[in-house]
Amino acid sequence: MNATRPPSNRDLQGLSGEEAARRLAMDGPNMLPGTRPKTFIGIVLGILLEPMFLMLLVAGVLYLLLGDTAEAIFLLSSVFVVIGITVIQERKTQRALESLRDLSAPRALVLRDGQELRIPGREVVVGDLLILHEGDRISADALLIDGQLDANESLISGEAVPVAKLPGTASNQLLASTLVTRGVGLAEVTATAAATAVGRIGEALAATEEPRSGLQLASRRLVRNLAVGGLSLAAVYFLVNWLWDAHGLVESLLASTALIMAILPEEIPVILTVFLALGAWRISQRKVLTRRVPAVEALGAISVLAVDKTGTLTENRMQVAELRREDATFVSAGAEALAEPFHELVEFAMLATPVDPFDPMEKAIQQFGMHWLNGSAHVHAEWSPDFEYGLSSEILAMTRVFPVGGSTQHMLATKGAPEAVVDLCHLDAAGAKRILAQAEAMAARGLRVLGVARGRWQGETPPHSQHDFDFQFLGLLGFVDPPRPEVPAAIAECRAAGIRIIMLTGDHPATAMAIAREVGLSERADVITGAQIDTLDDPALLARLRHVDVCARLKPVQKLRLVRLLREDGEVVAMTGDGVNDAPALKAADVGIAMGKRGTDVARESASLVLLDDSFASIVEAIRQGRRIYDNITKATRFVFAVHMPIIALTLVPSLLHWPVMLMPVHIVLLELLIDPSCSIVFEAEPEADGVMQRPPRALAESPFAAGNIAVAIVQGIGAAMVLLAGYGSILSAGIDVTHGRTAVFIALIFGLFALVLANRHPDHSLVARGHMRNRWLRPMFLGVVLLLTLAISVPYLRHIMGLSMPTPVIVAGAAIMLALTFIWLEGLRLALRLSARLKATPLAR
Repeated sequence: MNATRPPSNRDLQGLSGEEAARRLAMDGPNMLPGTRPKTFIGIVLGILLEPMFLMLLVAGVLYLLLGDTAEAIFLLSSVFVVIGITVIQERKTQRALESLRDLSAPRALVLRDGQELRIPGREVVVGDLLILHEGDRISADALLIDGQLDANESLISGEAVPVAKLPGTASNQLLASTLVTRGVGLAEVTATAAATAVGRIGEALAATEEPRSGLQLASRRLVRNLAVGGLSLAAVYFLVNWLWDAHGLVESLLASTALIMAILPEEIPVILTVFLALGAWRISQRKVLTRRVPAVEALGAISVLAVDKTGTLTENRMQVAELRREDATFVSAGAEALAEPFHELVEFAMLATPVDPFDPMEKAIQQFGMHWLNGSAHVHAEWSPDFEYGLSSEILAMTRVFPVGGSTQHMLATKGAPEAVVDLCHLDAAGAKRILAQAEAMAARGLRVLGVARGRWQGETPPHSQHDFDFQFLGLLGFVDPPRPEVPAAIAECRAAGIRIIMLTGDHPATAMAIAREVGLSERADVITGAQIDTLDDPALLARLRHVDVCARLKPVQKLRLVRLLREDGEVVAMTGDGVNDAPALKAADVGIAMGKRGTDVARESASLVLLDDSFASIVEAIRQGRRIYDNITKATRFVFAVHMPIIALTLVPSLLHWPVMLMPVHIVLLELLIDPSCSIVFEAEPEADGVMQRPPRALAESPFAAGNIAVAIVQGIGAAMVLLAGYGSILSAGIDVTHGRTAVFIALIFGLFALVLANRHPDHSLVARGHMRNRWLRPMFLGVVLLLTLAISVPYLRHIMGLSMPTPVIVAGAAIMLALTFIWLEGLRLALRLSARLKATPLAR
């Protein structure tokens, strides 16, 4: 339990790293009690409800009733193998999700050793100095010691109206888990974890329970439907064996149990759970955090990428690029000295800015001034203002008032939006129009523009509004937020992948268009503004949106409307953003993507994905991985349905033809233990297909369980089943012992499983093409299959249980022939499907 300590660290250096580590070790992490991981008992109880587990138990009991103790022991012991595999898969999935949730925990910006440091929220300790900005979620209880904030405390009080926070007053208490809605400030942590107000009232901030994805829900429905059909077929099969073939009751039950085990594709839910969880983990290795695993399946279907400009397309690193005063212009790039006429402009821009600011533009002003004016009489670092006027919704400018000369003489320094500063200077219409035209021209080149003015005031009681002063306009500052260098290539790759990119920004239209042209986002000259959007109904806006790629001067509700409208039009929308105003649209999008470094906590919490490096190129990589994951799920699904066909056929047909039993439950269990690992390892690790980013997005409604995909699998499996049945029948008709015949078919079936893996990895390439063996798990899987088969045949105990024999040259030859025919069938089917696809794609000659 963390204790509450009084504030003690007011030197603006923050804690030392050593002291912070000591307090973290003593008090523990800044985390509230959350949900516990699923226990071993919970996992086992979950397995008890799975159909395959019940079938194993039934088959084991039936073998005991028949007196086949060895077979019963093998089947019942395989229960523990199934439990072990499930526990390993569950733990692996759980560890992947927990590591992702740890990454997604709120982060805090603190002062330590005099340096700004962004750390995980769980590492905040009592005494830390928190640097807070608009949109941050406060990570611990704290006292505001500098700045001015508004905080939304509805989580605790239930009151949605933000509460003003001022240092040195009774309202300086900040509460953990509340949200900064306005302002910046510095606060000292007084309590963490369960000692906070939110901890005391029992509010547990636990990891979000991951909802099942659409694919997972579809797979559950599919397995349930197949279970119903399989049980019906097994019931008929039981009656046929018992009444028609005159088999015993227990033997008939055993045969029916084997059939239902062969029919049920229990691997499908396992495949989806493992593939999506490990896919999220793989994406995190590309610096993209998955906060909600179901978003992984939507990545490959993204058709529209709606991006915010600042921090997404640009570096979110402001720097002064241009100065404008009357008819003179100064461009900082390549300049060797600052011309004298601009010294006063920079001097008063610095005076209008705090010495150690938080705001990026104010930091840029101070850095620019210290670079060009350092050591000159124009730098007044020692000056301290008597009072100042902050930005407000009425006047988008701030004024700082400094005492000079006598106690009643004051110097005024003002900066703000050009139109606001022009209004404060009380210029005539012609002068105001000229300056605003200059500001508009600078904005058209992608610059953010501030106006700067100076003034003098004599008196003791300041006026109520800064509008009551007299100012002299000095000039304009132009700031640039340079585009990220990787953005143009990433945008080009998105276009090649059939993904449309739309910019949704609150910036000036000219600035937005300048950045769009620079990064290659759009060649269209048209732009739509928030004001224009409000004049259009949904059909008209959608028609306009089909011809516009840049939306500027947007409000949060307008971003939300655009995202919803695109989705209603059938688009799969990914939305990127980093600010509070982006949160509603992030949450409404199919895939919300927040910036991890500079993004606000509320944006990260609203998003499905978080870019840990804030790189636009990482979005493209995430889409690539999303397409790869979906492709691999499709391949694994096709393989599962294909491999179940020969298992079903070899279980059902021999009985109907009055042949000796070919596959028993012990064989099916062994095959099931092969199918799960081969899918989970081989197909999940399959690299992306060639040209995965040169094809259009898939439809969101598309599914691996589509009729076309399943039909190909069934045809593959039926062909392999016919080969094996024909081989089994030929061996029996030749008078060869049943045990030898079963051995030959079983060997061919096991290696045929590997052939089906090869057939479904790359349907466009030959099964034995050496250039497409990049999967590092393919050879180990093959060696594992060989080892397992060798043990089943060479160990007398296992050989007896499975009704097999030591291979003879005739058995090996028969198995080789069946395997060769299986390869020929699969390769021939592949060529036929490719030829059919080409014929459909080629227009008929007229």
